[in-house]
Amino acid sequence: MINLSSLDIANKNLVIRVDMNVPLKDSKVLDATRIKACLPTIEHALSNNARILLISHLGRPSEGNFEEKFSLQPVAEYISNLFNEKCELINSLESKDIFNGKFNVQLLENIRFFEGEKSNSAKLGKILASLGDIYVFDAFGTAHREQASTHSAIEQANIACAGFLLERENRNLTKVLNNYENPYIAVIGGAKVSTKLELIKSINNEAQNIIVGGGIANTFIKAAGFKIGQSLYEESMLDIAKSILEKNKIVLPDKVITSETFEGKNIQKKSLDEIEDNEMILDLLLKEETYSILDSAKTILWNGPMGVFENKLFEQGTRDLSETIAKSSAFSIAGGGETLSAINKYINTDDVSYCSTGGGAFLEFMEGKTLPSISALNAKNTGR
Repeated sequence: MINLSSLDIANKNLVIRVDMNVPLKDSKVLDATRIKACLPTIEHALSNNARILLISHLGRPSEGNFEEKFSLQPVAEYISNLFNEKCELINSLESKDIFNGKFNVQLLENIRFFEGEKSNSAKLGKILASLGDIYVFDAFGTAHREQASTHSAIEQANIACAGFLLERENRNLTKVLNNYENPYIAVIGGAKVSTKLELIKSINNEAQNIIVGGGIANTFIKAAGFKIGQSLYEESMLDIAKSILEKNKIVLPDKVITSETFEGKNIQKKSLDEIEDNEMILDLLLKEETYSILDSAKTILWNGPMGVFENKLFEQGTRDLSETIAKSSAFSIAGGGETLSAINKYINTDDVSYCSTGGGAFLEFMEGKTLPSISALNAKNTGR
């Protein structure tokens, strides 16, 4: 895979696929984390007097139609303020304003407004690929999607390369996937086993232990023979959970926080064998064994919370987990929206060795899959 850092980009026109799919409210950017993740690539390009056309999606508009609420205009305004110079929003791929010299940074309107993006249209891909001298892919969060701006454009560009963010993601995730140091401990939380089954199966062959949380833990707790009352779990995953438990790597809690409602009616701290039929498990507490496991770890993979941490009544497990990982000397890598929210709430991002910007892409990469965008970039490198 060719990296941007290895190319001469002086005075070139760069089309950069980024992930600026950020939350908006009243036409203002609420959380600029994804925008800031792209800055190293953008700043490197500007320092080499390159001109930039950024491409991103935002939300899920109906393809082929302009929808005001999905416009990237607020993002263009945020970028303008960030660099103290106007970032021009381009509404048409036929626009004569693209790379016209007036603006160093331009932003194409939401790529999902354009026909053919989701279907990986060769026609749209060719247009995107031909807009500039170099096509830079730096949107790791979309690298698992085979779409025109994430795949076809890379294939059809004369020169395509990875931006700084993708290069960093690839290096750090590969370290945990293939070059981890033992003891290797994984923390897997979230609502459903089914969405992370392949990841759990893969890690179950590599890691020393897997600490489970959320609805995923509930499924394993029930598979282990305990009652879970009204707790969220997946009936269809019980047999699979039982087979995974046979390797004795799954770490279950011995204390949980239960409630009769999500609002906190009759909150109690209980052992696994004390849960009543009318109760839900809404938080899992770390036991001494879990603290010891994390303290001795050399590598930690973290994806998902322990419980419903958004409600302060059920945040203890996730908070304790966050603080324990923050103190660890292990190489720690975290991915997924809820995980990053927990990090931002309880600790600092610097307390984790690497925070991935990917959700689905992070999961598929850690499952050992080759992501379509990375596959296309690798093929460009070998000249296929």
